[in-house]
Amino acid sequence: MKVDKFALDTPSLGELAQKLKPALEQNYNHSSISIEICPDLRRPPFHLATQGLSGNERIADVGGQPNLFPEPRLDCKFSLPALAQAMETDPKGGSLIGAGAGPFHVLGTNSELAPNLSWQDNFDNINNQTHFAKIDKDGSVRVGKCPSTDCALMINLFGSTGLPGPVLKISARGRKGSFKSFTECIRQALSAAYGDERPISLGGAFVVKSGRSRYHVMPDFPEKPFENAKQLNDWLTYHDFDAPIVCLSVLHSADPGKAMGLRMEHTHCFSSVGENKGGHYHHDESGDEVEYEAYFNTARVIYRIDRPVVTLERDLHD
Repeated sequence: MKVDKFALDTPSLGELAQKLKPALEQNYNHSSISIEICPDLRRPPFHLATQGLSGNERIADVGGQPNLFPEPRLDCKFSLPALAQAMETDPKGGSLIGAGAGPFHVLGTNSELAPNLSWQDNFDNINNQTHFAKIDKDGSVRVGKCPSTDCALMINLFGSTGLPGPVLKISARGRKGSFKSFTECIRQALSAAYGDERPISLGGAFVVKSGRSRYHVMPDFPEKPFENAKQLNDWLTYHDFDAPIVCLSVLHSADPGKAMGLRMEHTHCFSSVGENKGGHYHHDESGDEVEYEAYFNTARVIYRIDRPVVTLERDLHD
């Protein structure tokens, strides 16, 4: 795999909290942001594969949306443990969370993937809590545990040792501002504060605790190539789901030097109570009722892995 690496000049969590606080207050009726020791995210409602988000923090952008357009590049298959090694994570123990495309060659169909796994002992002992969301033949969404540690086409990953440590805790309730997307509110605030000169990258997990939100789930691959981005977006299936839903997220305030072809934000979600709710998070649909609880940490380095030869100027998935 071809790997490009970019070291980040990361501000303190305290500084980031100060930059984010005004934006949260403008967008939500009630909000708070603080630096806290990460709770045990293995417990409900998060159900992560490791306790925390600290230690050797890093982010990878693998493949990309051009691997789906104009037709799927079915040779683009990846192993999550192999990607963890390409990200120079600690083989003795660590974790990956994020958002990507599921292993169609395992599941028998295209799908959304919420990677969530940990390892020990040089990847010999893997705890795979990854979920998929796919479209059944009747058009309904099915969410379940992924039986594989593979992925395909594109994936965005936050890697760490998975230890407890200081993180950003963000709570927000009752949207009043223009940002319907919780993650876009955060991302745009960081972009405004630091510009293109000092990229900030975050990874973490949040729970939509109340309200209704919109998600998309990719159906199986089409028989013919896409003619344009609009046709691809029209191919996606859209769904509104009530809380609670667990969301795994990776976001960037800027693309370093505008040269890495990063996907600026990617969040995939799954129900923690065995219901068929999940997919690619877009935004809330019930501003007054929505409530979020989030834990994020900063990355120290970005890895761009197997970047497609052609990178679209904008995300296909609006």
